[in-house]
Amino acid sequence: MKAYRASLLWFAPHSEGPARALFEEDGMLVVGPNPQGVQVVQAIGAWRTVSAQYPGVAVEHWPGRIIAPGFVDLHVHFPQTNVIGSPASGLLPWLENYTFPEEKRFAAPEYSAQAATFFVAELLRNGVTTALTFATSHPESVNTLFNEAQARRLRLITGLCLMDRHAPADLLNQPSTPSGHDATEQSLRDTEALIQRWHGVDRLGYAITPRFAPTSTEAQLRGAGELAAKYPEVWIQSHVAENKDEIAWAEELFPFSRSYLATYDHFGLMRNRAIYAHCIHLDDDDRALMRSTGAAAAVSPTSNLFLGSGFFDYVGADRVGFQYGLASDVGGGTSFSPFHTMLAAYYVGRASVEGLQTKQGLSLSPQHLWWQHSAGAARAMGLEGVVGNLLPGCEADFVVLNPQATPLLARKTSIASNLDELLFSMIVLGDDRLIEKTVISQGI
Repeated sequence: MKAYRASLLWFAPHSEGPARALFEEDGMLVVGPNPQGVQVVQAIGAWRTVSAQYPGVAVEHWPGRIIAPGFVDLHVHFPQTNVIGSPASGLLPWLENYTFPEEKRFAAPEYSAQAATFFVAELLRNGVTTALTFATSHPESVNTLFNEAQARRLRLITGLCLMDRHAPADLLNQPSTPSGHDATEQSLRDTEALIQRWHGVDRLGYAITPRFAPTSTEAQLRGAGELAAKYPEVWIQSHVAENKDEIAWAEELFPFSRSYLATYDHFGLMRNRAIYAHCIHLDDDDRALMRSTGAAAAVSPTSNLFLGSGFFDYVGADRVGFQYGLASDVGGGTSFSPFHTMLAAYYVGRASVEGLQTKQGLSLSPQHLWWQHSAGAARAMGLEGVVGNLLPGCEADFVVLNPQATPLLARKTSIASNLDELLFSMIVLGDDRLIEKTVISQGI
């Protein structure tokens, strides 16, 4: 058992109402193994109170620092690290000119392995301790990413990208020559084999991953839905309603569906642990479908601003009541930093409020922004009480923040008169320099 003394930031249980951060100026965090041997939070609170309950425990003291939950990234593309900062007029040209050419390189295991090493290191350097991640259509990319995440103890969920049409030929799921299976059938066999190999191993999880409906045939989507029913504990991830041209294309390809989002429901791909990136251009029927199925939205504001896709409708989401959390999206997104993502979400909230000419039901307070990238994102993934918070029983993933990391940050945080001012200063002025240390839960 070990204890840490510093200022502490964590979140009240969600059942107690809207996102509410808790802060202890002089706090103590105690971690130790649970019955399965995983390091979890044993106690959290004021130093004076908790230290009296744990006499003799070893204490690491970080004066002037803040311990906070590790960040949860609800949607990030592993093979797109090199695509960050690529100019394009919109989503579809960006895919064709930059993303697809880069993803072709991941057919080579050695390229995929070195990319995975950098990607996982970059997540941890930015304080991300749980990530729901896209790989490519090559099984090698899934295996190399899982291997690296396992070695670094990162809680990571990923899966083979399912694409059997409307993409470059050498990126489509490939048939296995010895088996004689066609590409669609083989992609589903590969998916099931990867589920059986990786899901639930250490801190790893599998996500059934159609890239987005237009790049999968009905047969592939149907097969993905059958696997989702067979393995209800795995995740599902895809994209929806990001761009108006993409929506028109999806409606043309699936005329039997009421909407783009309803296409996924038609094939059995909406349920708890189903995460759909973007969800910008939804109507209330779509929002009700998200709520009733338990699916959640991964809000990717830096990507949506960069590609000009639109604004996530926080007002509509809160009015109807479906779950969402924040995501970097990389490389449509512009940074691995959760602080950049939270700030962009603030911009998006302000813009969408003005566009809707209403403020009802919308609260992008600093506490709510931070919650979206930690406890809220964990809840959206079905991992509430496991990651994204520091309540007793949560896995001991946390970051050590240095609010004096830069001269301007030090100047601003020193005059914060309340928690919201402190959090917002870090959101607006923070980046990877604010993360002094990332601590990952260890097993025996």
